[in-house]
Amino acid sequence: MKTLYFDFTLLITIGVIVIITITLALIFKYIAENFIHKEIFCKHIDPTSYIFVKKIISTIIYVVGFSFALEQIPEMKIIGHSLLAGAGILSLVAGLASQQALSNVMSGFLIVLFKPFKINDRITFGGTYTGTVEEINLRQVVIRDPENNRVIVPNSLISNQVVINANLTETKICKMIEIGIGYSSDINKALKILEEEIEKHPLHIDNRTVSEIANKVPKVISRVVALGDSSVTLKAWAYSDSSQNGFIMYCDLLKSIKYRFEEENIEIPYNYQNVIIKTTE
Repeated sequence: MKTLYFDFTLLITIGVIVIITITLALIFKYIAENFIHKEIFCKHIDPTSYIFVKKIISTIIYVVGFSFALEQIPEMKIIGHSLLAGAGILSLVAGLASQQALSNVMSGFLIVLFKPFKINDRITFGGTYTGTVEEINLRQVVIRDPENNRVIVPNSLISNQVVINANLTETKICKMIEIGIGYSSDINKALKILEEEIEKHPLHIDNRTVSEIANKVPKVISRVVALGDSSVTLKAWAYSDSSQNGFIMYCDLLKSIKYRFEEENIEIPYNYQNVIIKTTE
């Protein structure tokens, strides 16, 4: 009877500790999220570091709480003491966690510390995946791609990749409009059409410096960049204030330039085949 009473009391004690731990973690999460949202709204701060620290402290609360719970069980008291000891936590994690997991944690710290990208930055890594960073936690980076899918990338993997960040220092982007025209077409007229269509687009911005404006450098630069087998390749450089607007501008310009070329009798070559049918008598 005494053993049964002891077991019941032990279960109650552990249950209370677990409930208190979860409650404290939820309260901290609520307070931290409100603080972060307030700072973002009032001061327009970068939330990356705050969110990362929030996850670390939440993890510590759970580790400490469950360590106290383990200490109530005689057979688990040694593990509980180890978790509560500062050096013991590191040794226990090093012994139990995989090398890859530790690598992800350290890579996450380095990402937050050196900030090659932040939450809400638009990045491309590995030459394959492009999207907006939604979350950076202890294990992984979550990226939302243009199709609204979530790409989950381990911290250790993305920290070893070449990352293109469209927002690291500025959001401005250059879109290169490259079109081939026929050899019989008027090259100067085609270049002029490219410049006019880009310049009048509402999402195009003037990228010239003060000195370039003073020296009357054109707003839009266009060049002949290649003489192909069946076409002359023209290229123009169009700037927009963000990658999203740049993509919209690029699509619009392809459409408007094609219409202008048709109106001005500028040929856009395309491949075609002659089919010869031979008949035998």
